[in-house]
Amino acid sequence: MLHNMKLLAQHTLNGHGGMGEGMSMQLARDGRRILWLAHESAPKNFTAVDVSDPRAPRVVVQTDLPHAQMRSNSLETSGDLMAVAYQVSKPGLKPAGVELFDISVPEKPRSVSFFDASGRTSRGCHVLWFVDGVTVHTACSDPELTPLNQKDDQVYRILDVSNPSKPVAVGRWHLEGTMQGDDAPPPARLPKKFDAGFRAHNTNVYPERPDRCYLGYLDGGMMVMDISDRARPKMISRWINSPPYNGFTHTVLPLFGRDLLVVTDESIQDDGADWPKLVWLVDGRDERNPVSIATLPVTGVKPLLHRGGRCGAHNVHENPPVPGAWKSEDVVLGTFFNAGVRAYDITDPYAPSEVAYYIPPTPQGSRVSTAQINDVFVDDRGVVFAVDRHAGGLYALEMSL
Repeated sequence: MLHNMKLLAQHTLNGHGGMGEGMSMQLARDGRRILWLAHESAPKNFTAVDVSDPRAPRVVVQTDLPHAQMRSNSLETSGDLMAVAYQVSKPGLKPAGVELFDISVPEKPRSVSFFDASGRTSRGCHVLWFVDGVTVHTACSDPELTPLNQKDDQVYRILDVSNPSKPVAVGRWHLEGTMQGDDAPPPARLPKKFDAGFRAHNTNVYPERPDRCYLGYLDGGMMVMDISDRARPKMISRWINSPPYNGFTHTVLPLFGRDLLVVTDESIQDDGADWPKLVWLVDGRDERNPVSIATLPVTGVKPLLHRGGRCGAHNVHENPPVPGAWKSEDVVLGTFFNAGVRAYDITDPYAPSEVAYYIPPTPQGSRVSTAQINDVFVDDRGVVFAVDRHAGGLYALEMSL
């Protein structure tokens, strides 16, 4: 199924097409465009694909994880340095944390250092943001903290990697009431069916406001954070929609020229069991008082709720402030699992409209009966790259608007 998008190429990544939510473009020294991809689960760690010709993507390197009880899931590149998040399947396992790689020769990624976040209550790092070559913003456990509920184990942590060989933790923040020793009482939890935890997810920081982090905090909603003092992040405001909605706030994308925030809630249950999972448009003119004004239309999503696998919002193209990335404040592209990758015109934020979509057929080898489009990255040529969570690998798409 498609509308204003067409398939240029698909690559199943040597039979390891289950992909996470790490997609980052490197403009290599020799002029190639290398798309780095994190895998959703073992055995593979990350894959680099030469997408200089999007009609003929080519794998240039693919690496393995140390063991099967871990995942990488997230990565980012800044120049010739790449940060990779490592999360283990249960607290106490290793390696758990962040590894830095020299990728100046894409075919030969070389480990530079490892930031160890392992510990008795730690699962390590789930997601990271690294765009300036200096600071890695993470959703990561801190072994110095003990969560009252294990679901609340990952907090916002800031790593200084100005010396890549010696990454240093410089700041952290968590929602009060979730850790032992907090003065505040524990927050009220969502019903057991939907309780995913109060923990950090996407930790986006942009050069337009280097003193702000736009933080998704799962069942805690979204926060605008003051990080002018990296050692002491402070919450400026919090926008929360759950209850009555079903939690898992994932991404906060600021559109600085529009005074808007795009906020996604991830679908994490099959067959629409946690529907509705939406993409929200939030008025950010007063950062102390964000107000929701619209959601992206779901007329193309709802008919697929019970077609198999997850259905609903996940991530959006995050306008990463790096060379090679496409940026728009009028068009939002998001992934919706079995509803594919979809594009929306938000020129009028009170009346957003769907303008393009692509839903691939069920990939061979998928454990569910549909595609499960997990993440999206758009390069500065306008080529849309999307990945499948289970088996489909990488899709290169051309969008016509």
